[in-house]
Order: sequence, then structure tokens, then C-alpha cells
Amino acid sequence: MDSKLQTPVRNGFKPCLPDRQAFPTEFRTLWERDPELTTLPLSLDEVLSQVHSDTPRKVLFWGENAGEISSYVAGWMAGKGVEVIVLDGANRFNAYTVSSFARRMLIPPEELLKSIRIARAFTCYQMATLMGEQLASLLRREGKPELLQKPWVILLGPLTTFLDEDVPEREVRPLFERSLRKVEGIASGGVPFLLFQSSVFSERSLFPPFSKRRTGGLRDSTRVYLTRRLFQFSNEAWRIELDEEGPQMILEKGFGLNIIENCKLQNEKYKFGKENPAACW
Repeated sequence: MDSKLQTPVRNGFKPCLPDRQAFPTEFRTLWERDPELTTLPLSLDEVLSQVHSDTPRKVLFWGENAGEISSYVAGWMAGKGVEVIVLDGANRFNAYTVSSFARRMLIPPEELLKSIRIARAFTCYQMATLMGEQLASLLRREGKPELLQKPWVILLGPLTTFLDEDVPEREVRPLFERSLRKVEGIASGGVPFLLFQSSVFSERSLFPPFSKRRTGGLRDSTRVYLTRRLFQFSNEAWRIELDEEGPQMILEKGFGLNIIENCKLQNEKYKFGKENPAACW
């Protein structure tokens, strides 16, 4: 494992890293953030190199400028010869960013753009269809049953359309859970997913799994619920922070967490399952 991803020394004691088999990834949801357990920031390219070479999984990137960064990532992946499918629920994908990346790499932009297919959704019902039936169709060649050789899927704004205030509250959570189950089924077949989500709260705040803020009503409660579920759903999560040197990535969930934290996560998942049985499958 890269030394930059090791758990930091804390009070002179470096905890043992958890065994990957002993602690399945679904137990690694963080509800209370301990800043001392986070890792040193990595550059976006460093994280992408790690993700690209590792076992396919569901990786969440959340924070500032997620839409623009997802466009860069699509170009980066296409430059590695990877077929990319973008499901855009935030209307933030920027093909110009892909073209700019291609020119910097001295690659004809059309060579990268032809490896990226984009489908957009403007309602949660459309997004649910994209994440299910339409994605399964996009993953197949025209009229052929076999899957593409190396498809990667970018979910841009997976929560955005589900936060439409015109959608009845009683429909949002079941629809979102069904969408996650469809994605999980596709991911279990070896298709990697990269999820990009900006903050769904108007003010600058911690991602809800880490936040102790009180919710301000039913709609705000739904925002917290959906973002926590997205975090729980992901195998790995990186917080995006922008500085003068470009996007910096901080690991918030993944194999770098220590064994004590994983024990806490198991307890939290048990509590979450009792309080939200519909969210478990």
C-alpha cells in the first residue's frame, strides 16, 4: 500500500490496519468524523492512478467543483483507453474540459470524446431509469449481448434530481433505494463506478455522515438521509478540496481506516439497519 495512504500515528501509537476479509466494505460507513483518522491529501492524478489500477469498485468524490472534476476524470480515463459512460443528473458535464485535457496531452480531442458516452437526466424518475434499464443497455454494444471490454461509469450528481421539492417525499427514498440496488447489481458484475456529488446543502458544511448539525424539517432530513446512504453505498470516498495547486483529495472512507474505527462502523450499520430496514438488502 502506498505510504501516503497509511493511517497516521496518533498519540505515539499506530493502530493496526484492518484485514480486508475480516471487515467487508459495507461496514465502512463513517457517521462521526475523527479528523485524526483522515489521510494526507493526494493530487487528483495520484488518486486516479490508484483507482484505475485497483479492483473495480464504487468510489465517491464529493465536495467543491465536482462537476468540472468529473469531466476531467472522464478525459483522463478515456486517455487510458477506457470506455466511459457518463450519467449526468446535475447537468454539469463539460465536454470542453475533455477537449482541453486532450490538447494538453497532445491527443486529438475527438479520439477521447468518441470514447465517452453521455446520458442526462432532469428528473429523479429519469435518473432512476438511467441508473437501471438504460445503463444496462448502454453497457452493451449495438445489438450484441457481450459487455464492452473496459466500461467505467461516472455518476454525476446522483443525488441532485432526487432533491426536487416537487417530488412527493414518500416517493423519494424508495426510488433512490431501488436505483442503488440496480447500480449494485451492475457493479457486482465487475463494472467500476465513480460517483461525483457536490454538497446538497446551501451553506458550506461537512458531508452529512460527518456532520452533527440538526436537521431543519422533513426535506432537510431527506437530504441527510440520501447523502448518508450514498456514502454508505460507496466502497471508498474522497473529499475534494481546491487550493492553488489544484484539487486535493482526502480519503474519508476506505481500507486506510484503522481497526477501531471499523468496529464503530459495524455498530452504526447495525443501528442504521434497524432504523431503516428498507435501506438494507
